[in-house]
Amino acid sequence: MSGGIQSEKEAEFQDHSHVEVADEIEPELEALLHTDTKVGLTSTEHQERLEKFGRNELAEVKTNKLLKFIGYFTDAIAILIIIALIFSAISGDTANCIIIAVLLLLNAAIGFLMEAQAESALDALKSSLSLKTKAWRDSELVEVDSVLLVPGDIIVLRLGDIVPADCRLLGISVTGEASDAGLQIDQSALTGESLPVVKNKGGVAYSSSVVKQGQMMAVVTKTGGNTFIGRAANLISITNEKGHFQKIIGQIGNFLVIVTVVMVLIIFIYLMIIHKAEKPIERIRQVVVLTVAAVPVGLPTVLSVTMAVGAKQLAAKQVIVKRLTAVEEMASVSILCSDKTGTLTLNQLTFDDPWLLDGYSKEDILLYSFIASEPGANDPIEKAVRKAATADVPCLQNIKGHEIPGYRVTSFVPFNPTSKRTQATVTDLETNESFLVSKGAPPTMIQLVGGHNDAIHAVNDLASRGLRALGVARTYPGKPDEWHLVGMISLLDPPRPDSAETVAKCQDYGVQVKMITGDQLIIAKEVAHRLGMQRAILDANKLVEKDVDEETITLRCMRADGFAQVIPEHKYRVVELLQNKGLLVGMTGDGVNDAPALKKANVGIAVHDCTDAARSASDIVLLAPGLSTIIDGITTSRAIFQRMRSYALYRITSTIHILIFFFVIILAREWHMNEILLIFIAVLNDLATIVIAFDNAQISQRPDKWRIGQLIFLSIVLGVCLTCLSFAHFFIAESYFGVDPKAPLSQMQSIMYLHISSAPHFVIFSTRLSGFFWEKLPSWFFFIAVMATQVFATLLVVFGIDGFIAGIGFGAGFGILAISLIFFVFLDFVKVFVFRVWSFELTATLWPTPSRRAKLVKRKEMAVDHQRLVLNVAKLKHALVAVEAINHFTE
Repeated sequence: MSGGIQSEKEAEFQDHSHVEVADEIEPELEALLHTDTKVGLTSTEHQERLEKFGRNELAEVKTNKLLKFIGYFTDAIAILIIIALIFSAISGDTANCIIIAVLLLLNAAIGFLMEAQAESALDALKSSLSLKTKAWRDSELVEVDSVLLVPGDIIVLRLGDIVPADCRLLGISVTGEASDAGLQIDQSALTGESLPVVKNKGGVAYSSSVVKQGQMMAVVTKTGGNTFIGRAANLISITNEKGHFQKIIGQIGNFLVIVTVVMVLIIFIYLMIIHKAEKPIERIRQVVVLTVAAVPVGLPTVLSVTMAVGAKQLAAKQVIVKRLTAVEEMASVSILCSDKTGTLTLNQLTFDDPWLLDGYSKEDILLYSFIASEPGANDPIEKAVRKAATADVPCLQNIKGHEIPGYRVTSFVPFNPTSKRTQATVTDLETNESFLVSKGAPPTMIQLVGGHNDAIHAVNDLASRGLRALGVARTYPGKPDEWHLVGMISLLDPPRPDSAETVAKCQDYGVQVKMITGDQLIIAKEVAHRLGMQRAILDANKLVEKDVDEETITLRCMRADGFAQVIPEHKYRVVELLQNKGLLVGMTGDGVNDAPALKKANVGIAVHDCTDAARSASDIVLLAPGLSTIIDGITTSRAIFQRMRSYALYRITSTIHILIFFFVIILAREWHMNEILLIFIAVLNDLATIVIAFDNAQISQRPDKWRIGQLIFLSIVLGVCLTCLSFAHFFIAESYFGVDPKAPLSQMQSIMYLHISSAPHFVIFSTRLSGFFWEKLPSWFFFIAVMATQVFATLLVVFGIDGFIAGIGFGAGFGILAISLIFFVFLDFVKVFVFRVWSFELTATLWPTPSRRAKLVKRKEMAVDHQRLVLNVAKLKHALVAVEAINHFTE
């Protein structure tokens, strides 16, 4: 029954998007394919062909390690530090030159090592998944590494084997005899089809497909990048866009660099003019140190470490991060496009709720289906029926083989294309009476029982829901020609047990899941319904209609909950349309048909048992089946995002504070801080802040966004507040305590060092959250690391060091520290106020870019429409109340 019923059902229900790709073989290559099937290639022939055609693997382009390391010196912040290093060397300041060089190299080294660690985890994964295959070599059947196959190799394909290369089926069994039986091959990794396809002699089995039934020898025709999967994977090369995270860090870095350069240049020019070019080397040294102190040298380092720690946490949850910045980008993903077959579903047919006639139960139809099944058949439909029967029918549990307690099958007629059904003659051992049981295609079974209108409606209903149906009928003892319909079995590739929950959790976190499948529309709608999604599934051909404008197609894409009858170009198109609307898109998949879209997406996620092409194109690899680990990815990435944003807000605030204060104090009073003390502040505070990677974080319920305008505005507000406090310290110390700012080893250096070290650094306890700091306290590890730097700074100024810094005593030292802590609480209230009054409307008003103006207009129009809807609903409610009142009065 297996092959025939499957073909019948495929013709009726399965999607028809799959098109057999002609395996075009060049004449030169064809001449190499006529290998003796009993001998195979000789070792010499194999080596020659291996040198000519190369290894049987997809070439993964890797960046030269040296060039990759050099790339860490090309962003705006690094370039500014390099310039500072050059000027420091010119000024002859060896100590500062060494410190700046160490900071620069440390920053690049940490980023490089963290990326390398992620790549090593992926390489280890790939090596653990290396495949073996059986091939004839030198007249012996031996096991070889699949990567060493060459065109002309004779290989053996058996049940469960992953096809290692494109190959032509020879119609010869493993034992050498001619075989007419074909192979059932699962090509879902290439086409997204739910059911296997049958391949006969001369047919082509494509690399990465899976043998589901049968065994046969084949000759390898193409390997590596020349295979069907390899050619399709070449689409990946067209998507090498700059990542979202790099763009954000670039914007922050450019802003800080521009502000720093402008202010430092003004200071330098002023000093040169006032002092009439006196000691220009000394002036260069002063502004270089100020530049190093102001620019967030550690910004890339801290963010890289934070992401690396998150990647390690995800690895423990079976989520391998291939591209480190994908950890941050995952937090901002608002749409997750998920492949259906094998990702949201089990990729295996499963018994669903049957349609039954009165008098029969689910156990009855399963028992009769089992009786009418062909023993040993590996057909997906037969396997689904037998699995359900042995699980749900008590008498069939724990049986061996095809034994049926209480019954004996005396004869069995297997499926054939003419009858389109199986038939078993059964004897009831208790009564010793015989009856017949049959299972087959619905039209055949309905005709067998003499017609049945309810059954016809049931079959149509099942078909409309995308369910595959099989009819089951039986006779009763003494009436062998009188058939009675038992019911209709329904079969479906069901969702994974955790898929519906995962989809619901994604929606709770503000991530919309869009299902993508190569199956028919009706099947996609049924699966979507079972996943708790809306049935708004779009035929993917609607995405490429030539007579429809781009905006309309984009709206279709955004409104749809999924897409059916999809080919690789459609998947890429979906991601592209959503990204054009400014949305960050995640894409999951396991096959070569997913690879281009995985590469195009902001975050490509290769799921369990993915192909090499999918793994190569993705940013994240899931080791556990299904999508449940996606939730771990979302929550962990959002925690990481909060840590990175809090550090960025703190560091920008600190930079603005240092720049404004020293800009004004140098121009107004020609006072500057000891260069070594400035370097101390920059280095120690940034080193302590690296520990933010282990801090407690508040996970957002919505996709995170950087909101650069808000970030910079709040940083300016906090920076200005800190500057006011700095001036208060300076002038109160000078006016009320008689501290001479310009005296040798002045206490002013100690006072301002401790203040500038502590007050901005404590701000990071506030920037951790958008709410008040006490709503989620920092981790002890992070708290101790930050406080340790301030204890060091306090002890340094309390006791002082002869010839370097003056001591100010315990009272002044702890007094300054206490003021910094109290002021941090005040700044926390300022931060909360800014977050509460800030809105997109405010951003669009302050920075009215064309895109923001257009978005603001659209939001206002939507608000008006919403208000109208609310009013109409209110009017309708009033009308209904009035009608009910009239009816009540009339009664």
